Amino acid sequence: MYHRRYGENGPTVILLHGGPAVPGFMAPVGRRLGRDFRVLEPWQRDRDPERLTVARHVTDLRDFITEHATDAKPALVGSSWGAMLALAHAAEHPDNVGPIVMIGSGTFDRASRKRMHELIEERMTPDIKAEVAHIKRDVADPDERLQQTGQAILPIYAHDPVTTDLEIDHADAKAHLETWSDMIRLQESGTYPAAFTAITSPVLMLHGDVDPHPGSMIRDTLLPVIPHLEYHEFPNCGHYPWIERVASDAFYELLINWLNNQLC
Repeated sequence: MYHRRYGENGPTVILLHGGPAVPGFMAPVGRRLGRDFRVLEPWQRDRDPERLTVARHVTDLRDFITEHATDAKPALVGSSWGAMLALAHAAEHPDNVGPIVMIGSGTFDRASRKRMHELIEERMTPDIKAEVAHIKRDVADPDERLQQTGQAILPIYAHDPVTTDLEIDHADAKAHLETWSDMIRLQESGTYPAAFTAITSPVLMLHGDVDPHPGSMIRDTLLPVIPHLEYHEFPNCGHYPWIERVASDAFYELLINWLNNQLC
């Protein structure tokens, strides 16, 4: 599995990007954490001859940890879908995972997903709608269409960003659809979030107060199965805290201090 490294010293931290299948955007987090930790950023599996599943991603992550992590229980820091993958992996392999940080987590039930879609629709300005319609109509390649759509709706997800360059390397529309569809299937079947009762690792959930992913609703969905979950919400902050003008410093300070307390 292709991966990037940031820093060579300290406890191991594994970054899990979101999307699914949209790697690259956690590079700024990797660069900052690399000053204090040995950071590994695996790029999750793209399209495959076999249909992608959450279980396949969990197996890939287990194999990556076995091969590359020098610590018995590395920390997992996941953003969006990556936060969901961290929990899925910890539920399957609770004895091989250290502290978990969830940044802007995805949703785990219908009510939270419904509220997320409502918030996105409320913030969809005429200009954004027109740009999304243009991309859907004129961009033939599905991977490029996914990446351009994500860029077009960034104003819905970011509050006051210092940059609009998320450093995304590429997008894989097929892998994105297959992975997310399987996550929804597992939620509808009752597998998630019920399986998360197996998680014994410390879990910290970091969320922006204007992230369209409804943080308090996601937290309340998870607390019955992860009662030790800690939650912190940043004011004036969207889905990517590290690009926010006001919240980024507080985000890094809390993240690094918490990881140090758990790992050192």
